[in-house]
Amino acid sequence: MERSKSESLFEKAKTLMPGGVNSPVRAFKSVGGTPVFIKKGLGAKIWDEDDNEYLDFCCSWGPLILGHANPKVVEAIQNTVAEGTSFGTPTKLENQLAELIVSNHSYVDKVRFVSSGTEATMSALRLARGVTGKNKVIKFEGCYHGHVDSLLVKAGSGLATLGTSTSAGIPESFAQETIVLPLNDKEAVEKAIEDYRGQIACIAIEPIPANNGLLIQGPEFLKFLREICTRENILLFFDEVISGFRIGFEGASGYYGISPDLLAFGKVIGGGLPVGAYGASNEVMSNVAPEGDVYQAGTLSGNPVAMSAGIAQLTECLKPNFYAELEDKTLTFIQKINAFAEKEGFEFKIFNMGSIFWLSFSNDTKVVRSSQIDPTKLTRFKVFYHKLLELGIYMGPSGYEVGFVSEAHTVEQLNWAAEQFQSALRFCYQKQLEY
Repeated sequence: MERSKSESLFEKAKTLMPGGVNSPVRAFKSVGGTPVFIKKGLGAKIWDEDDNEYLDFCCSWGPLILGHANPKVVEAIQNTVAEGTSFGTPTKLENQLAELIVSNHSYVDKVRFVSSGTEATMSALRLARGVTGKNKVIKFEGCYHGHVDSLLVKAGSGLATLGTSTSAGIPESFAQETIVLPLNDKEAVEKAIEDYRGQIACIAIEPIPANNGLLIQGPEFLKFLREICTRENILLFFDEVISGFRIGFEGASGYYGISPDLLAFGKVIGGGLPVGAYGASNEVMSNVAPEGDVYQAGTLSGNPVAMSAGIAQLTECLKPNFYAELEDKTLTFIQKINAFAEKEGFEFKIFNMGSIFWLSFSNDTKVVRSSQIDPTKLTRFKVFYHKLLELGIYMGPSGYEVGFVSEAHTVEQLNWAAEQFQSALRFCYQKQLEY
């Protein structure tokens, strides 16, 4: 493929922005080469500045569950923006989107709109501390909660030790308020609660961890967290920035039938525009200003353009069988690739939850912890990734990232994509990578 325009744009971008990007994973550092600069998207396809066409499985990192430029979402945005982009005042559209969410989500009584998933998790964390009067938080290895200071930490040296910062600029005193534990380890949770009894405000988890591979947890572990949080008067915080409204309208909470005390949502509720939200029961949310003393504010929170896009998108998600059909398409797609890899003896498997999927260069039948992922095998992903690009398939440029199928992906497109995945795997095998 011709990529001279993307290459030229990237060279210019590096003189204007750190690393030439506004979010690190876009820089292609994990896979090498030059990032692809996208100029247009329609349905399940995107086009770059060199006019190369790709079938897109990144979907703006998940929010575009209807695909690119969905006509109903575009119409809603255009009608709204013609009346103004932002007012800094309440609008009817905020009521409409909030009612759409709380009326169809069993585990949320009230929501507060913000401008990103990171802001949602940050605010939910502050709320947990404000409600409980406690400071420490339990999080899990392999779960990402945005670039929140106290959650951007890695594990300490023991089974249940305080975290250490993973970024310059975060005081260790902030990280020391976070206890980092391995996923799917009940003993570690019990020990941490015993060691820091009376100090833990909440247990934060991606109920479907999808930022460090797809680390599918058994329902028994999530139910255990619910039980122990109830027993110990600790709030259970489900970060559903990725899984919310993607696995089902009620996300992982509805899928597992587990009621968390706090939830965070991402840009899927805004049709892909910059928006997020956190929500909880009436009792918990009554602590948020101006009703309560937990302060959180945002000038563009609930802006009308994002609200209108969210109303249009989530209304479509409520159509009968929307999620069942999306999952069926995804399963058929990945089963074809998995069957091919097994037949050929390739060390490769695709895992999925609903319409979320992840490529694993291993023969593991189950991956529940980030420590199970062998980083040395990600060299295979680099070769595989660039071959997919050549074949017209776009995914997030990291072996740890997940992919997404949207409503816009047709059966014909997915059948074609399965063939391209098979060709890319065969190419890797011919390159004598260690299958």
